Amino acid sequence: MMNFLAVRRRHPLAGFLVLALTLVVLGLAYASLAPSDDATAATSTDQSTAVEEGRELFLVGCASCHGLNGQGTDGVAPTLVGVGAAAVDFQVSTGRMPLAYQQAQAQRKPRFYDVEQTAALAAYVASLGPGPAIPAEEDYLGYSEADLLRGNKLFQANCASCHNFAGSGGGLTDGKFAPPLAGVDEQIIWEAMITGPQSMPVFGDGSLPPEDKQAIIKFIKTLEETPNAGGAGIGRLGPVTEGLYGWILGMGALLAAAVWIGVKAR
Repeated sequence: MMNFLAVRRRHPLAGFLVLALTLVVLGLAYASLAPSDDATAATSTDQSTAVEEGRELFLVGCASCHGLNGQGTDGVAPTLVGVGAAAVDFQVSTGRMPLAYQQAQAQRKPRFYDVEQTAALAAYVASLGPGPAIPAEEDYLGYSEADLLRGNKLFQANCASCHNFAGSGGGLTDGKFAPPLAGVDEQIIWEAMITGPQSMPVFGDGSLPPEDKQAIIKFIKTLEETPNAGGAGIGRLGPVTEGLYGWILGMGALLAAAVWIGVKAR
């Protein structure tokens, strides 16, 4: 038997036979593992349906400010071409959009559109031009193994100047503000970093890689779980604010006591 195989292995057509068998095996493997045409067509149809539903919602609730094609209107609303699905999900799911009236900064409020409608709007705006996509769960929820110390350093370097060193928020110029971060969903934090809403800069993967974003989220969530070490928290606004509160309240109490003693002494 071994002599038979050895002889056949030296045959001139043996190499071609092995190559043909390899191609057949690979073809069968691809056919069994590759998505079917029906699945691909179904996905494409679902996406087209979502875009069309989003366009209908957009024309009713958004076009009056952002234009019929999302091109924006001078002095009223910016263009949405290229902002991506992540920006729509951030603004709409937090209730910041649609705006009830023009103001210095859109504020968080109960959402107007439900989850399915928000996804449809995001799909339509994403079809207008390439932009940041809605992040996957493994991105914004995968921070358990992130470096907490690095998250602290990154937050202090990139976020604390506006959001306060403990994420309590703070005022900016022209009536704008950086909102507090306590209780904010991880997905919303991630989308804010990649889209830069309002006065916030954009932190793309070039400036903050995914592992750095995860570290920042871990630091923010750790702050939520860390209790105040005694006394009134006062929003963790820092020693200057706490000292001002102590000075005003303390001096006020001393003045009140002095007046009371003076009245009693008469």
